[in-house]
Amino acid sequence: MYLARVFDNPLLVFVLAGIVFSICCHEYMHARVALAEGDSTAARAGHLTLNPLRQMGPFSLLMLAVAGLAWGAVPVDPRNFRRPSSALRVALAGPLANLALWFLFLAVSCFAGLFPDSPVGDLLFQIALTNAVLFLFNLLPVPGLDGSTVLRHFFPSFSDRLSPGFSLILLILLFRYSSFLFDAAAVMSYAAANLVCSFFSLFPPL
Repeated sequence: MYLARVFDNPLLVFVLAGIVFSICCHEYMHARVALAEGDSTAARAGHLTLNPLRQMGPFSLLMLAVAGLAWGAVPVDPRNFRRPSSALRVALAGPLANLALWFLFLAVSCFAGLFPDSPVGDLLFQIALTNAVLFLFNLLPVPGLDGSTVLRHFFPSFSDRLSPGFSLILLILLFRYSSFLFDAAAVMSYAAANLVCSFFSLFPPL
C-alpha cells in the first residue's frame, strides 16, 4: 500500500502532491488547447481547473494512495475542431505540459542541492522523474493514450488497420515491460540533471 510508505516517510506526501499536480496540469492543458481549437466540451464540463476532484476524480485519487497509480480524463468532441491538426495539438498538449514540468522540477531540484543536508532536492527530483514517466507513457501508441491520436494523425491508414487484438497485445506488453519505461525516464532525467547541475555548480555552495 503506497500510503503506508507515506507514514514511514512523511516527506513523500509532497511527492504525492506533485504527482496530483502534474496529472491535473496534463488534463488542464488538454482542456485549454481543446477550447482554443474550437471544442468547449471540456470547458463546459469544468475541466479548466487544477482541482484534482474534477480532473482525476475520487477513485483515481484513492488508487494513487493505495497503489501509486492514478489517471485523469478530459472529454473531447473532435467534431468541433477548427482544423485537421486540432486533434494532434490537443493530444500533445498534455504530454508537453509534463515535459515542461519535468524540466522545471529538475532545475529546481538541482538548485535545492546547493543547500547541504536538504532532502528537498531528492523529493523534487522524484517529481521530475514522475513527469518524465508521464510524458513517455502518454506518447505510447496505445488506444486510450495520447500517442494513439498522434499515430492516427501521421499514419491514419495504419492506425485504422490496428485490430482490438493488437491493441490488447500492446497493453499486455506495456504492463509486462513497464520497467523499461521507468528506466528510459531515469536515463533521460539523470542525463539532464547532470547538465543542469553542472550549471549550478558554477555558483558557490550556500
